[in-house]
Amino acid sequence: MKEKVLVGMSGGVDSTITTLLLKEEGYEVEGLYMKLHSKPGYHEIHLARAQKAADFVGVKLHVLDLQEKFNKNVFQPFIDTYAEGKTPNPCALCNRTMKFGEMINFADEIGAKFLATGHYIKTDGEYFYQAEDDTKDQSYFLFYVKQEILPRLKFPLGERLKSEIKEKAASIKGLESFSSQAESSEICFVETTYTDVLKKYVAVDQVGEVLDNEGNVIGKHKGYMHYTIGKRKGFTVHGAHDPHFVLSINPEKNQIVVGKKDELSCNSVVIDNLNMFTKEKEFKTTVKLRYRTKAVPCHVKIEGESATVLLEESVFGVAVGQAAVFYDEDKLIGGGWISKA
Repeated sequence: MKEKVLVGMSGGVDSTITTLLLKEEGYEVEGLYMKLHSKPGYHEIHLARAQKAADFVGVKLHVLDLQEKFNKNVFQPFIDTYAEGKTPNPCALCNRTMKFGEMINFADEIGAKFLATGHYIKTDGEYFYQAEDDTKDQSYFLFYVKQEILPRLKFPLGERLKSEIKEKAASIKGLESFSSQAESSEICFVETTYTDVLKKYVAVDQVGEVLDNEGNVIGKHKGYMHYTIGKRKGFTVHGAHDPHFVLSINPEKNQIVVGKKDELSCNSVVIDNLNMFTKEKEFKTTVKLRYRTKAVPCHVKIEGESATVLLEESVFGVAVGQAAVFYDEDKLIGGGWISKA
């Protein structure tokens, strides 16, 4: 038998087939279900599915309650970032601190050489690469994972298409139900909208002023946390005939600044808290400034823990708080958090 692998099992089709594939390859496999957020009724459903999958494949399933650490490292920063008028990326934080942080710690505890998940991404032990299925690629959300653990990571789905995974589950007696499960939400603890989550902890609904770029009051909005950069609905602009978009947010005064689409244009960003897989300090590459957007050519200059990124093409709706992730073709070479746009 090959070495031991710990698999993150969520109860979904991707982690279930990942577990099955590794078992078929001859690895000694154990599963781990992590209780992260405290959404009512969530874990009862998904833990039961994960246990069903583990029983079917014939692996031991461990359960870790990490709600306190998740709250500190992921959930509270999510709330704080919106309260600061920025746009958070909780999945990238979760991947670094929880899925490839706490889970690698647990792998050490049980003597597992490798850690595997159902993410659609590839690695050669030194770099991450975009998945074969570009519609499911999750590399953007893994840019913040520590490079030193890459040699221990396995992603069996990186070379496969999502359609293949569903077909495989549908063809296996006992796993058919996994193939037709609804896709998990992008942010696991958000059931409807992010503002519904925020409302339980902060005052989201506070009517405020809408300004133009010259500082004139031109309308009203329902509370600055309802808006992210580039949003074009949910506020009033007196006498406007053309669409207006959110250009900036002032949380201290509960104001938003709006303007025409061309005013959203951005040609450079500053990023902090870098996580780079290359040692180069100045280079040309491409950068993604939001998930599901195309990577644009750029020039990067790193000084200390910050980098200035000059864009060769204008990008619209760049939001402070989001991730800027660098790619050399399909190879992920690092990234950081947008602090100025």
